[in-house]
Amino acid sequence: MRTKLSHFGFDLPKNLIAQEPTEVRDESRLMVLHRDTGKIEHKIFKDILHYFDEGDVMIFNNTKVFPARLYGRKEKTGAKIEVFLLRELNNEARLWDVLVDPARKIRVGNKLYFSDENDHDVLVAEVVDNTTSRGRTIRFLYDGTDEEFQKELNFLGNTPLPKYIDRPVSPLDKERYQTVYAKEIGAVAAPTAGLHYSRELLKRLEIKGIDFAELTLHVGLGTFRSIDVEDLSKHKMDAEYFRVLEESVRTVNRATETKHKVCAVGTTSMRAIESAVSAEGMLKQAEGWTNKFIYPPYEFHIADAMVTNFHLPKSSLLIMICAFGGFDFVMEAYQQAIKEGYRFFSYGDAMLIL
Repeated sequence: MRTKLSHFGFDLPKNLIAQEPTEVRDESRLMVLHRDTGKIEHKIFKDILHYFDEGDVMIFNNTKVFPARLYGRKEKTGAKIEVFLLRELNNEARLWDVLVDPARKIRVGNKLYFSDENDHDVLVAEVVDNTTSRGRTIRFLYDGTDEEFQKELNFLGNTPLPKYIDRPVSPLDKERYQTVYAKEIGAVAAPTAGLHYSRELLKRLEIKGIDFAELTLHVGLGTFRSIDVEDLSKHKMDAEYFRVLEESVRTVNRATETKHKVCAVGTTSMRAIESAVSAEGMLKQAEGWTNKFIYPPYEFHIADAMVTNFHLPKSSLLIMICAFGGFDFVMEAYQQAIKEGYRFFSYGDAMLIL
């Protein structure tokens, strides 16, 4: 039987959607799922330390979120518009794929102006193409260096909090909607499982002898796009850029060979490693674009443990978690999470599947 989207629906009370991060990163709640026994435990995130030993490996996605949401106005009419930067298409030409809102007002040839708080225009862009109903390609008309251009974008841009966080962006979001180990700029959404790790917790894991392997997968909005087909085999994921380097390959494969745990931190890390599997079923060096969609039944090759957040009903993220943890077990855990008042989505609580 083909897996159906409707199997992954559940009722989520709106008040469980986290609107703020926890005060301390590693003090969010942690639900621990033991696949071998079917046991479920309720812990605090920093307790994760007790489930891993020397020689085990955690795989982190080191992508860094850039301030992708810009507010500007249209030439002549001065109509206010929101421009969400998706990805840079051509560095020299300053061409970007973007989403615009309201889209019906933005046509090819329009100029868009982005100003500072004193209404001085800082950047101007021209719409050069339509890509989807809300999508456009724009060219920034800017003569300065790359560094200066990046600086202007950072100055004008806002932290791209998901729309379900129903409040204005605060200065705290700049720090907290970013992992402490983020370094490769390119994501428009945070790899949220990593938001629970504090510098102190990373240090304690290191002291215990747990090895870290880093990779990069630049999270795009496609990760959160709703699935609109009932037959999951027909769903197409948006491609996201990823890179797995040789040093991480060595670290992970050494753990696999010595029968140590390999833990993927987040669905993005899991997608990246499952997009970089050698013929022997080991991790291999890889770089490129992945549109891998993982849904049950699926045989995982690299990780035997996973850290993740609590996700939307019928989302590709929940579907992957069910493939990893087992459909019935994960859906039962989600019902417990709702009953126990766990917090959902980006700023929510975490789950560890062993």
